[in-house]
Amino acid sequence: MKILLQALVAQGIEALRAAGTLPADAAIPDFVIERPKTREHGDFATNAAMLLAKAARTNPRALAQALVQAMPASDDIARVEVAGPGFINFHLAPQAWQREVAAALRHGSHYGRNTSGQGRTVGVEYVSANPTGPLHVGHGRAAAIGDSLARLLEANGWNVKREFYYNDAGVQIDNLARSVQARARGLKPGDAGWPAEAYNGDYIQDVAEAYLRGDSVEIEGHVVTGARDPEDLEAIRRFAVAYLRNEQNHDLAAFGVDFDVYFLESSLYRDGKVEETVQQLVAKGHTYEEGGALWLRTTTFGDDKDRVMRKSDGTYTYFVPDVAYHLSKWQRGYERAITELGADHHGSLARVRAGLQALDVGIPQGWPEYVLHQMVTVMRGGQEVKLSKRAGSYVTLRDLIEEAGRDATRWFLIARKPDSQLVFDIDLARQQSNDNPVYYVQYAHARVCALFRQAAEKGYEWNQNRALQQLGLLDDAGSVELMVELSRFPEVVEAAGQALEPHQIAQYLRELAYAFHTWYAATPVLVEDGGLRDARLALARATGQVLANGLGLLGVSAPERM
Repeated sequence: MKILLQALVAQGIEALRAAGTLPADAAIPDFVIERPKTREHGDFATNAAMLLAKAARTNPRALAQALVQAMPASDDIARVEVAGPGFINFHLAPQAWQREVAAALRHGSHYGRNTSGQGRTVGVEYVSANPTGPLHVGHGRAAAIGDSLARLLEANGWNVKREFYYNDAGVQIDNLARSVQARARGLKPGDAGWPAEAYNGDYIQDVAEAYLRGDSVEIEGHVVTGARDPEDLEAIRRFAVAYLRNEQNHDLAAFGVDFDVYFLESSLYRDGKVEETVQQLVAKGHTYEEGGALWLRTTTFGDDKDRVMRKSDGTYTYFVPDVAYHLSKWQRGYERAITELGADHHGSLARVRAGLQALDVGIPQGWPEYVLHQMVTVMRGGQEVKLSKRAGSYVTLRDLIEEAGRDATRWFLIARKPDSQLVFDIDLARQQSNDNPVYYVQYAHARVCALFRQAAEKGYEWNQNRALQQLGLLDDAGSVELMVELSRFPEVVEAAGQALEPHQIAQYLRELAYAFHTWYAATPVLVEDGGLRDARLALARATGQVLANGLGLLGVSAPERM
């Protein structure tokens, strides 16, 4: 409908130019067609007259009236009115909404998708947990947001590459290896000789026992076998990283999350990419030495101060491999790169972008894009849950999935804007009631499926092609309200994709479920009149399709029975 209304307004502007009301060289402005906050002000409104009034040398209301008269008539528009300082409000006829029901039925699982991405490649990086322990609830929020972003971008026509960056080098991996070694030697937390920076969770004992047994772990086509020698620190390091990567992969698979690319930080050092990136920056003249360290002039590119790249002891600061890593994304053809991170990484963003700009290889400003999420507080029985027996210091993603289920966990972790604090109420997530938002939405889909089972039990045969001929019967206020809500889905998909905000899909699904439950309670569907029954079943089926499509964008199932 937005496309149709844009065309009608543009034709009206052309007619005003032809009539001399507007100068012949007056350009068509970048006007908007949008839904007012309340339907009392129309189904759609445009600001076109307000943008054109200056060129017409008249007041916006007068021009709006002229534009309304100049626009071609359309059977889809019941009436048009001028409001306020010059807004034009459109009230649509039921047939416009009925056509959207037909579109949802015809396009099925593809309804709501668009081609705005034009098949261009975007890399979406998310989770990227250090392979030093089980995934915690914060990683779960990153996984839910990142995976939903990837699904949403695909729905907007992008060629999406899902990527996981393993920080398998550095101090934290050294601490992991020494923690496992201590356990392999028979030590435990609190014993004399237990490393001060060790990881203390029970999972470290699991890794040590597997290593001493000589277990084998397959990861990405490579097999790593425990050497059984508690003194071989390098062997322990390799095994521990492989073991925990495999554990994390199992957790993510249980969460319905997978990746196209697994990228190892260690490969940047092994392949000389970090040193190569540093030399490129030196060659571009954006570095200097001071105090025995090598600095990057990040202030040239908007950072608040210059940053050390190579410390006086010869080691690199942590943002340098990040620059090399993101350079590899550019070299791999990512026209757009999106990185989902915890908000605690905020400080590194400016320096990574500065480093990429300093390379002067054509990377656009603002590349990569970042989506930052805030922390999650887990509650049970009104009390905060802080510890996992297995991890020792935090709530794991596996704990959450086991307690609340995959669907509820994904929904609750995605349902709020990423940069807002999130409280995960386990008791609410487990409830089978309308207070639980994911249950409420899934129940709407299950209700649609139940309608069709009941129709079959009564001997009513429903045929989609036949039902499409009866959509004109959907002209009552309740059906129109539901159709209006249903029709918003393609716009929400596009808006959520542009804003990188998958929580908009969750909000929309709650609103659609409310509209459906309200319609269902007030509207008998399986009536004796075959035409009316077919039309109402068509509306129910279209609603179920949109609910399933939206839930699919969040990685949440659409059950047929509940």
